[in-house]
Amino acid sequence: MSGVAIAGATGLVGTALAASCARDGIPVSALVRNVARAAELLPAATLHAWDATRGSPPEAAFAGVEVVVNLAGESISSGRWTEARKKLLRDSRVVGTRALVDGLRGLTDRPKLLISASGTGVYGDRGAEILTETAAAGQGFLAELARDWEAEAMKATEIGMRVVILRNGVVLSKGGGILRKILPPFRLGLGGRIGSGAQWMPWIHLEDEIGFIRYAMAHESVQGAFNAVAPEPATNGEFVRAVGEALGRPTVLAAPAFALRLALGTMTDEVLLASQRAMPVRTLETGYAFRHPLLRPALVELLAKRRDPEAAAAASST
Repeated sequence: MSGVAIAGATGLVGTALAASCARDGIPVSALVRNVARAAELLPAATLHAWDATRGSPPEAAFAGVEVVVNLAGESISSGRWTEARKKLLRDSRVVGTRALVDGLRGLTDRPKLLISASGTGVYGDRGAEILTETAAAGQGFLAELARDWEAEAMKATEIGMRVVILRNGVVLSKGGGILRKILPPFRLGLGGRIGSGAQWMPWIHLEDEIGFIRYAMAHESVQGAFNAVAPEPATNGEFVRAVGEALGRPTVLAAPAFALRLALGTMTDEVLLASQRAMPVRTLETGYAFRHPLLRPALVELLAKRRDPEAAAAASST
């Protein structure tokens, strides 16, 4: 196929997608803020400097490109949610996606497909309610942010592009993301649930995140919003126990909600304590087959090399 342009290409998903495309001989055009850093992370990509909050991307980035994948956005969980921080989170997504689509609108020979990231945060805090892709958007900063982010991406349909929205759960990976952040205390036996641990925590293995993106690229019938989450949902407590089992470490501690609020502020309730029992109903209906549908085997595959083979085998059989 023709080339792929990736905005936000230096993040966890972007670098993995760029590598996947490069392995298959698909040219990658990367839209990045820091070209020097990107040159180290994306050796096979053609780099184009672009700040998503400062206007449309350069037209040259889309030469020979059939698919645009929009992953740009500041980290939701880095830093307290001051008003300035929330504006940055919003601008990097909503304003950036608007600028991207405006740039695509001005092209004579434009790509056919826009795949744009979102998150299950669009549903808000919904307790144990089962959330399929037809569920309404929820309340709160993250829900409103995701709703407006998706709306800007969907405007690409007005210029004849197919649009796929990825409502991502927590991405599990060997090389980064949440596992890299939480492994140090877990290795010391200091891991534990957050709050009550009853909140549902949608997750997806990085291989399936990339797998579904590549599947959407190859299948023209895939369009609209999809929950990019594994078919087996898990509560925070179940996730913590599964990580402990995969590492062979105890997980008896807990981080009280009040202490988290003191340390992290308003972000706590929407990022750490909010519950989204999201299910990938439309995702499965496309025919995509998850490589890692179950949490415990997925974690064993990601973490088993950190413990002895016999313990890993025992964990995978439970």
